[in-house]
Amino acid sequence: MDFWEYLGSRHQQLLTDAWQHASAVFQCMVLATVLGVLIGVVTYRSGWAGNLATTTTSTILTIPSLAMIGLLVPVVGLGVPPTVIALTLYGLLPIVRNSIVGLRGVDPTLVDAARGIGMSGPMRLVRVELPLAWPPILTGIRVSTQMLMGIAAIAAYASGPGLGNEIFRGLASLGSKNALNQVLAGTLGIIALALLFDAAYVLIGRLTIPRGIRV
Repeated sequence: MDFWEYLGSRHQQLLTDAWQHASAVFQCMVLATVLGVLIGVVTYRSGWAGNLATTTTSTILTIPSLAMIGLLVPVVGLGVPPTVIALTLYGLLPIVRNSIVGLRGVDPTLVDAARGIGMSGPMRLVRVELPLAWPPILTGIRVSTQMLMGIAAIAAYASGPGLGNEIFRGLASLGSKNALNQVLAGTLGIIALALLFDAAYVLIGRLTIPRGIRV
């Protein structure tokens, strides 16, 4: 059968895999965003701490995804746990780096003005520094999401959820009549999800970043 016939015959399973793929990436991005921004907040005031955070998350990103999942499987088992841990760790670097850069780039005079009107440190952080640092943080989140969309396909190696299962089934049956269709369906599905997520981030940016800051 041709590709379109394959999609018609397998659309229910493909939609299920796409939903699981998107759900896994979204949940891991929430975790990575919370951890990444927290690490940025803790370390941005210190040069060595910021460098240590960036270097550590950079080192994590250099570990091959198959190796990462292979190391996690004996510890946490197959399925969702190694997928969540691996994707969350891989998603940290752009968020941590952009959080540090964004917070360090806040105009000190604005922070001094907030201090002058009686704002406490946590209040200055929440109401002045983080909102001004939000554009680069959002950029880091977008970059991380695009990375994780592709890396999440490797989760199929450890019986994880998502469109990677379609790709791995196709690769395992190369030479059969539907092998190419399976690989193509999984790959195009991941690309489509990545574009949808990126469009959502563009909308979030327009809704949350004031026009003056965007300019």
